[in-house]
Amino acid sequence: MTTATKGSHGTAHTRVEGRDKVTGAARYAGEIPFADLAHGWLVLSTVARGRVRALDTEAVLSLPGVLTVLHHGNAPRVETGFTGMMGVPPDPSTGLFQHDRVPHMGWPVALVVAETSEQAREAAESLVVHYEQEPHDVAFSALRDSEAYPLDGHAPAVVEKGDLEAQLAASAVVVDAEYTTPEEHHNPMEPHAAAARWDGGRLEVVDSNQGTGWVADELAKLFSLDPASVRVRSEHVGGGFGSKGTRAHQVAAVMAATVLQRPVRVVLTRRQMFSLAGHRSPTAQRVRLGADANGRLRALEHRSLNQTSTVHDFVEPSAAASRSMYAADAHHTTNRLVKLDVPTPTWMRAPGEAPGSFALESALDELAERCGVDPLELRIRNEPEVGPVSGLPFGGRNLIACFREGAKRFGWAGRDPRPGLRREGRWLLGTGTAAASFPAMAMPSTASVTAQADGTFTVRINAADIGTGARTALTLVAADALEVPADRVRVRIGDSDLGPAMIAGGSAGTRSWGWAVMEAAGELRRSLAPGADIPPDGVTVRSDTTGAVGTLAQKERHSFGAQFAEVAVDPATGEVRVRRMLGVFAAGRIVNPLTARNQLVGGMAWGISMALHEEAVRDRASGGLYGADLAGYHVAAHADVPHIEADWVDDHDPDDPVGIKGIGEVGIVGAAAAVANAVWHATGVRHRNLPIRPDRVLLAGADA
Repeated sequence: MTTATKGSHGTAHTRVEGRDKVTGAARYAGEIPFADLAHGWLVLSTVARGRVRALDTEAVLSLPGVLTVLHHGNAPRVETGFTGMMGVPPDPSTGLFQHDRVPHMGWPVALVVAETSEQAREAAESLVVHYEQEPHDVAFSALRDSEAYPLDGHAPAVVEKGDLEAQLAASAVVVDAEYTTPEEHHNPMEPHAAAARWDGGRLEVVDSNQGTGWVADELAKLFSLDPASVRVRSEHVGGGFGSKGTRAHQVAAVMAATVLQRPVRVVLTRRQMFSLAGHRSPTAQRVRLGADANGRLRALEHRSLNQTSTVHDFVEPSAAASRSMYAADAHHTTNRLVKLDVPTPTWMRAPGEAPGSFALESALDELAERCGVDPLELRIRNEPEVGPVSGLPFGGRNLIACFREGAKRFGWAGRDPRPGLRREGRWLLGTGTAAASFPAMAMPSTASVTAQADGTFTVRINAADIGTGARTALTLVAADALEVPADRVRVRIGDSDLGPAMIAGGSAGTRSWGWAVMEAAGELRRSLAPGADIPPDGVTVRSDTTGAVGTLAQKERHSFGAQFAEVAVDPATGEVRVRRMLGVFAAGRIVNPLTARNQLVGGMAWGISMALHEEAVRDRASGGLYGADLAGYHVAAHADVPHIEADWVDDHDPDDPVGIKGIGEVGIVGAAAAVANAVWHATGVRHRNLPIRPDRVLLAGADA
């Protein structure tokens, strides 16, 4: 690692665990050895709706190595009627094998446990399940709006300010357009895996998750256990993106370990992840913008529809993304759901903001075109002084600074606004821009910092590093607060025994954990007399930011950004190539520029994927997905990712004692819209449905 010096916070550092990861010394959940380990393999339903009539388990139990087959007739009973740490009830799919109902294709109907993984898989694939099949419905579209209903999630479903219809009627220019985004899947490189064992009356789970405290709390409630008797560890995680909370494989491992009284590991296959790891719901969004002749907004309406399962409600709050972006006299936003026979959606990188920004920022581009105003200038004209709906002051809103810096670096000033004019051989060229925003939240967390007798310091906090570089960032935060070089700091994370702390989610992890570490480390430094002897067991200070978070000044806090993209479109083949992208962000204090840039560039690459490639398609006849693997589900590969630059501007809030804002999600926000706006500029044809596939480009070109 790069040796840090005092005041290294904000200086680029390689990951402190980087060597362990590239040499294989870092063990992931599916690799940690256990004595007498058995292996479980989930059996998923092959029908999309109905009930299990019978399972032919006798033949399977006679196969070599098979230890048990768990199903609704013999599995331990669990409790699902509780509220979890995130303030919402768990998805009932975590209550495995509690009944014979099948609410969607890919629903777990059995778990086969054997001595080896190969034996478990062979036996699971040979298990015959008899179903009573019922008609199913998986057809999502905007036409389902009459069946939809609003539901509050982590934000209110409906927010209204002003007289929308009156302001639209008084507007000189109106945009009224519908936008769609498809079902999308996370699929991190490391599959979901969990091993469970009982040790002296205590349940221990080694898992790949985004918050061990979260998972431990839900497992304790599911199995009616004393919370102190559950320990969850998750030291290294190979990606999460919102998918790694409490899932079926964890519950299955605990059930089997309880029945067999030996350790059991369950690992999901890539195909199983398409059913069991959640997904981003498809959306159908309607945006209506009304403006005066100069482009100043009088009315902003954003309505979003998403699908959910028949067993659990999940809101993809796409319309909520508009509530903090632009000033308007009337401001109406609504999120609605429709129930279908599909797996329950879940959080996926920038939930709400990613699809919502595509619709809003595309509509802003259409408004700019109709008003004859530069898209960047239009956004400046509609910059709010306070929260457009909340009325709260902003804790730093440097969006315009991002646009101006980005425009200068991207070469925006020389852009001819007329579409379809730039050509390079067979390619039509175009450029586009869009804004990005993501909330900067802080949640209570605890931490401890110990001064060791050898002059080093140990930080203990139940953080989760899901590949973002959180472990390194916390090392730097602690080193700064202690005023010591970073190589004297060791950080221990990923263990529910370390105490309560925020999960890795909502781009609030490093902000929340960093605050707790700063408090503990600062207090420890102040309590140690210069040259004082440290006892053999060290000196420890603990922190709890619950009170401090509660007294934080009430403001709208967000990370902001400006996205710029240049594309080339072949009108003969429909091929779209992104040539270059630039993102400039305002994201508070940047702890580690190296890993921060990695996160932002990764988000922008995902935005390219969202714009041009990603699309999970359901077969209406079977209710399942076509090509439920990484061969059939297309994502941007190296050849699709051009030169991408990410940078930031100063962004300081004097009322914020920590100053860190999240960057894990803001990088994807607005990126797809910037690409889509660039495609319009190249071709003169507006694409309101993602992804922008070659067939859609050709069809639009033929209709133009």
